[in-house]
Amino acid sequence: MLSKKLISNVLNTALTTGGDFAELYEEKTVYNNMTLDNGKITEVSSSIVSGAGLRILKQLQSVYGYTNNLTAKALNQLAESLASSFKGSKTVNVENIKRHVQGKHHRPKIKWEDVTKQQKAELLKKAYLACKQVDERIVRVVVTLADNTMNVQITNSDCHQYTDTRSRGRLSVVAYAAEGDKLETFHEGPGAQCGIEYFDEVDVEETARQAGKKAIEMLKAEECPSGKMDVVIGNAFGGVIFHEACGHSLEATSVSKNMSVFAGKLGQQIASKVVTAVDDGTIENAWGSGNIDDEGNKTQKTVLIKNGILQNYLVDKFNGRRMNTPANGACRRQSYKFEPTSRMSNTFICNGKSTPEEIIAKTKFGLYAKSMGGGSVNPVTGDFNFAVNEGYLIEDGKITKPVKGATLIGTGAEVLLNIDMVGNDLKRAQGMCGSVSGTIPADVGQPTIRVRNITVGGRGGAIK
Repeated sequence: MLSKKLISNVLNTALTTGGDFAELYEEKTVYNNMTLDNGKITEVSSSIVSGAGLRILKQLQSVYGYTNNLTAKALNQLAESLASSFKGSKTVNVENIKRHVQGKHHRPKIKWEDVTKQQKAELLKKAYLACKQVDERIVRVVVTLADNTMNVQITNSDCHQYTDTRSRGRLSVVAYAAEGDKLETFHEGPGAQCGIEYFDEVDVEETARQAGKKAIEMLKAEECPSGKMDVVIGNAFGGVIFHEACGHSLEATSVSKNMSVFAGKLGQQIASKVVTAVDDGTIENAWGSGNIDDEGNKTQKTVLIKNGILQNYLVDKFNGRRMNTPANGACRRQSYKFEPTSRMSNTFICNGKSTPEEIIAKTKFGLYAKSMGGGSVNPVTGDFNFAVNEGYLIEDGKITKPVKGATLIGTGAEVLLNIDMVGNDLKRAQGMCGSVSGTIPADVGQPTIRVRNITVGGRGGAIK
């Protein structure tokens, strides 16, 4: 990492035209990837990403630039170029930078650099065989193991310096099932911020078998009917709806500009009283956790909604200026090529009092969206559109036939208020979240929940 002397020079250069805050973010990340496709290794790749990003703030203005040339000349040229965005005289001087020692949480027991290619290949083969043996209709299995180790150093003009090491690994299993002219796929993707030992804990073979079984199950699925109905949404990745349709609207990135449906609603009821939701970047070894965020603030557990009442937003330093609110450890970015902003870490709805069985039994007719897929959302309005990967009809309080092609359509505000039952089976799942500061690892999660009267799209005809 760069020396304190060089960093001081760069930050001082950045502040020559009146900027009131400057920050230099350094990164070196090693990426590894291995893919096994139908029993054969088809890809083995490694790469290193190294560079630095410089941000200058002046009141409610921000400029950002980056470079992979870490020489003194290149960094000072970057600082001069960015500083030219402002006009004024220097008011801040950077000297005597203090280095802060961070907690050593979320560390791997076995570092990825010590894992051999043979060990990785054996893990992939184990998952492949378990999935392939589920059913002869499993025609293809693609298994990928991706890991990365990121070292960062963040130094700002308040004369504070922070360092962190983040090591993550994720296994992706995609099962393809075919029968006649039907083809279905299903994906499982467990991951964590730790070493290869994690894949002993999660039972790789069972994870792979589940991907295969769900792909086979969906071969029997009929087209989902359409219309307004009650929807029971499963736990784990079911939480992607809260993450996308509500979570992004609680980030200061949009709230500070009044571009969020939840802006100005602190202390107000925005959800059903049975809903409590948190963002927790401190969970040990969790996919979206960290010792610090990308401004050097310690990560926190932030209660977003408590018993339906909006408690907090996710706030970064810059947007906090607009809101007159301190940062709360929620500033993240993909790499040095992105200016940081407020983002989620591990975001989920907390456990309720109902059992999943009770929720199903009390639903006369509706859709059981057991596994969710991707979708889109407008954070300004909260309007969303999400696909259901694994769905079943609920009839007379019982799960009946599988259905496919279901889409959930609505708004985040509507969904939150219409949740009337929350289960006690909280589970989190891993995903990659894209936004203005790039694509970052994040956990989503929830227990089983029931939402009344959602619009469901499908090709199986209108509900009678």
